[in-house]
Amino acid sequence: MNSNSASSTLLGHGVWAIDTGFQRPNFDAAYLIIEQGRAAFIDTGTSHSVPRLLAALDATGVSRDAVDWVIPTHVHLDHAGGAGALMAALPAARMVVHPRGARHLIDPSKLIDGARAVYGDEEVRRSYGTVVPVEAGRVVESADGLVIHLADRPLKFFDTSGHARHHHCIWDERSRGFFTGDTFGLSYRELDTPHGAWLLPTTTPVQFDPPALRASIERLLAEQPACMYLTHYGRLPALEVPDGVTEVQKLGRDLLDQLDEVVALGRQAAGLALPEAQRHEVLKDGLSTLYLRRIELSGCMLPRQQALDLLAMDIELNAQGIGVWLDGKR
Repeated sequence: MNSNSASSTLLGHGVWAIDTGFQRPNFDAAYLIIEQGRAAFIDTGTSHSVPRLLAALDATGVSRDAVDWVIPTHVHLDHAGGAGALMAALPAARMVVHPRGARHLIDPSKLIDGARAVYGDEEVRRSYGTVVPVEAGRVVESADGLVIHLADRPLKFFDTSGHARHHHCIWDERSRGFFTGDTFGLSYRELDTPHGAWLLPTTTPVQFDPPALRASIERLLAEQPACMYLTHYGRLPALEVPDGVTEVQKLGRDLLDQLDEVVALGRQAAGLALPEAQRHEVLKDGLSTLYLRRIELSGCMLPRQQALDLLAMDIELNAQGIGVWLDGKR
């Protein structure tokens, strides 16, 4: 297999990033780890993504019955919608999922209903396809501090609430990196600059919890990681550099600063006592202003309207999530 193909890239340390094809290129990644002929997937994309994941595995020469683990970081459908279909193709694999999310992959009906409430029936069908249940007997519930092994390679689980209460991150000592799901935010390659990446916190509905998210980010940073493997999108730093630890810490501090700004924006919007629809527009406008200012400060030269178009879905969903958080506080 080439080290860089249309949908998969070898990042080093036996870690492959696979573009799941969800929404657009370089938007949604699953990761394949290979160690001594054994394999694990972290995040799966949607049911539509499964052929890409299996093709990437097949191209490495590792057999499907050598996959030991399938590990969604959380059960949102862009991360775990393909888990059941992928498990059906991997006869020896077990799935490790957060205990708050396990029942939703065993019986995904409520998960699908929740997605329909956010996106609508037509979009759920188009984007996510058929969500296949996972056999209960093949599910392992994670716990904070749990360590599993891929061959002799340890993978350690950190309970990381804040984006969702059913979220864990996975620490890979071999690469000194975390597979972060959505806890360490979003970063799109179109917004990269010569100085590096730019990222933003994700506040999508319905379980955004700013204090918990701050604590989770700080906990990840305390491990002094050399890199972060984001589902959206790719490894940060994007290149292996000697001061990678410093780069991750810088990105983390910026992420926490933005989280504070998002909270301030939400409180300001709440103080206006507007009807929900009007408040939502205020939040969208505020997020657009915040992101554009941060993008420009990063040195990104992408035209403003192109940046807003790129972030349109995130602006909409993040505004929804802040609204849900504000209503929960009230």
